[in-house]
Amino acid sequence: MIFSEKLQLIRKNKGLTQEELAEKLDVSRQAVAKWESGQAYPDISNLIQISNLFNVTVDYLVRDQECMVNCAVDVENDISKLIDFRLEANVNTYAAYMNETTATRLDSHDFTYSSGPYTYHDTYVGGEKFAGEEAIWLDGKIQYAMNYLGRVLDQQFSGDFLKEALRKADKNMPYRGPEYFQSGEYTYKCSVTGDFTWFQGCEEIYCNNTRVYECYFHGGIMK
Repeated sequence: MIFSEKLQLIRKNKGLTQEELAEKLDVSRQAVAKWESGQAYPDISNLIQISNLFNVTVDYLVRDQECMVNCAVDVENDISKLIDFRLEANVNTYAAYMNETTATRLDSHDFTYSSGPYTYHDTYVGGEKFAGEEAIWLDGKIQYAMNYLGRVLDQQFSGDFLKEALRKADKNMPYRGPEYFQSGEYTYKCSVTGDFTWFQGCEEIYCNNTRVYECYFHGGIMK
C-alpha cells in the first residue's frame, strides 16, 4: 500500500473528511486531495503532523513497495504469508463455528488451527463481556499476537452476524473484520490505526441505529 492509499484509509477510519483533515493540518482541502490522489506529496512537517494526528509512525506512512530502501523483500513476503494464514485460520475457527478445542484456562473457550508450519490459537473468557488473545506460531516460534476486549451493549446483538462479519476479513483489513459490512438490519464497522506489524483498533455493530456491540483490540508482530 502506497502513501496516498494509506492516508485515505486512516483518514476515513478516523471519520474525517478531506476538509476536516485539511483544517487540522492547516492546509487547503486541495492539498489533501492531491496527496490522496498521488499527484503531490506532503513535506516533512506535514508528515510529522499526520503521524501525530493518527498515532502512526512517519516510517509507516512513507514506506511502500516503491520506497522500501531499508526493508528486505523476504520480510515483506513473510508478513504476507502470515496474513494469508491468519485469514485462513479465521474462517476455520470461531468465526465459522469450527475447531473448538480443550480449554487451556479455567472456563475459557479455545480454538486452534494448523496448516503446514503455521499454528493458530484463539482463547477467550467471558460472554456478554469478554477478553481474549489470538496468536500465531511458525515452526513453534511465536510470530504474531492480538489481544481483544469487548462487550454486548444491547439485547438486539446477534452473535451470528458478528461471525458473518469476521469471515469477511481480507488482506486490506486482516485484523478482525472488514472496514464495513452490512446484512439486513445489522451493520459492522471496524477502524484500525497502524499496520499488521503494530496496530490498534475498534469494531462496532449497529442494529438499525442502535449501537449493540463494541470490541477494542491491539496487536502486531512478535520478536
